[in-house]
Amino acid sequence: MRKNIKTTEAIFPMPVLMIATYNQDGSVDVMNAAWGMMLSRNQVMLNLTETHKTVKNIKERKAFTVSIADSKHVVEADYFGVVSGNNDPKKFENSGLTSTKSENVDAPIINEFPICMECEFVEYQSDELGGGVVGKIVNVTADESVMNGENVDISLVDAIAFDPYTHGYYKVKERVGEAFKEGFKLKND
Repeated sequence: MRKNIKTTEAIFPMPVLMIATYNQDGSVDVMNAAWGMMLSRNQVMLNLTETHKTVKNIKERKAFTVSIADSKHVVEADYFGVVSGNNDPKKFENSGLTSTKSENVDAPIINEFPICMECEFVEYQSDELGGGVVGKIVNVTADESVMNGENVDISLVDAIAFDPYTHGYYKVKERVGEAFKEGFKLKND
């Protein structure tokens, strides 16, 4: 038997994405965004309101980075979601994390997060359905510690996902099948 529940935010897992920009004074700003996705093979879409300091920075700098949060840094990732850059200009400094300037866009790479997409700002979309930042991915980097040869090994990334039902974070770790192969077991020739 199925039961009605009181949430519409029902997609799980939701990625835990760290969106990083530079403030006007050159300091680093980072926010936690669970509402983000691939829009196309080389574009991301982040459902962010214009009230976020990060969105203001993205529009001004025309660039941002998107990092995949990992379980080693769940405290810092959550901190970037509960503290606003509008209220605490030393938010990143207080986290104890470090950054490196991207060579490809005017935005910081947060060194401790294992995967980072460097993005050029494309546009801000706003309509009756909400608003969001669209970015073109110009480069992706991964820390060598999460690589297996030339490929990223997701089991080494130890990425975290957001659970909208209970507001928890979960590790995304175990491989359970082979994409574009498992379904052929049901195919009748």
